[in-house]
Amino acid sequence: MFKTLKTALKIPEVRKSIITVLLLILVYRIFAHIPLPGIDNESLKSLFSSNQLLGLVNLFSGGSLSRFSVATVGLGPYITSSIIMQMLVSIVPSLEELSKEGMYGYEKINKYTKFLTLPIALLQSFGIYFLFSRQGLFKSHTPFDLIVTIITLMAGSFILMWLGDLITEQNIGQGISILILASILSGLPSSFQSFLLALESGNFFNIIFFVLMAGFVVGGVVLVDLAVRKIEIAYASSSTASHQYQGSSFLPLKVNQAGVIPIIFAVSLVLLPSFIGNYLTQLGGTPSQIGYFLIDNFQTSSFLYNVFYFMLVVIFTFFYTAFTFNPEKIAEDLKSRGGFIPGIRPGKATAKYLNRILTRITLIGAVFLGLIAILPNIVSSFLNISSLAIGGTGVLIVVSVIIESIRQIEAQVVMREYDKISTNY
Repeated sequence: MFKTLKTALKIPEVRKSIITVLLLILVYRIFAHIPLPGIDNESLKSLFSSNQLLGLVNLFSGGSLSRFSVATVGLGPYITSSIIMQMLVSIVPSLEELSKEGMYGYEKINKYTKFLTLPIALLQSFGIYFLFSRQGLFKSHTPFDLIVTIITLMAGSFILMWLGDLITEQNIGQGISILILASILSGLPSSFQSFLLALESGNFFNIIFFVLMAGFVVGGVVLVDLAVRKIEIAYASSSTASHQYQGSSFLPLKVNQAGVIPIIFAVSLVLLPSFIGNYLTQLGGTPSQIGYFLIDNFQTSSFLYNVFYFMLVVIFTFFYTAFTFNPEKIAEDLKSRGGFIPGIRPGKATAKYLNRILTRITLIGAVFLGLIAILPNIVSSFLNISSLAIGGTGVLIVVSVIIESIRQIEAQVVMREYDKISTNY
């Protein structure tokens, strides 16, 4: 990796792209620190210090939510609309055909995604305003304040989306993913400060165990993120009587087919019991008792929370994989191109075989994602150093984005070195 970066920095075009991306990340981080007026900052800090679940959401916003900055809504609306469009492409025939039309189809689908981002950004902006207003954080509640706040939050979301597009144009990584990476890594200084405080307390055994566990998690994420199940695909030659093959290739099935999408879905739902509990506690009587039960049992260190979180991740992994990978369609495409899996009949038998293999590796990926999601909560609760945990989801995103960016940088380096060799010849 470091050798690739060293080589890339020697190439003017690649070096310019890397510097441009770093500058855009700097702009994003400055933008994330511009606060909106009309908020009680002391009450806001108190709310986030007493609510671990809001801290989980704040992780993905790079601290923007706890500061109530212009970038508070962040990239959530665009990510949600992207997931919805990806599912629609799988089930709507016209969108599926459009996705096969190369760059033109990609641009049209991206345009529809941005249109869908608008109503989602409106709903999330209003939701954040409603949440904070119920906590008594706003100094004023006039209709004008409501309109200005929601418009500003929506504008901030679209500006971040624009910055992501500018980063993507540099061809060294997906822009939105890199901005999320920057948001997560922005929490490292405070985590390192907590690490030093834990060292001063003299609890060296817990610290060593935590570091080893963190290394194990990172290693596991890298291993599973790169793991694929290769299925050989053969193509029959014209001399079928001699049972010869014209050629062969592999169909790679990733163990982690769904990426981090199931965890993003799960995080959205695992927060609901706590929010519902906060609402019920204000009603009194039996609803209030139910509310306190939900609040007590759906903290990040509680058993019910982690079981619920784990089950949601597993369910959404199977759900999302079923949308993005269709064994019947793959089998029909192979059959139409004259390809087949050695020892498996083309058509329905191939689809059944692919579905069986996919189910097995998806189970492995789902359990892995579920453990990655809850392991930091369990370990940090056991060691009583929860402030050190960046979160399994954060680790998964960081590792995945870095691996993908390194791949694209390598592709840029190889392409330019190949062009240089071709020019010399």
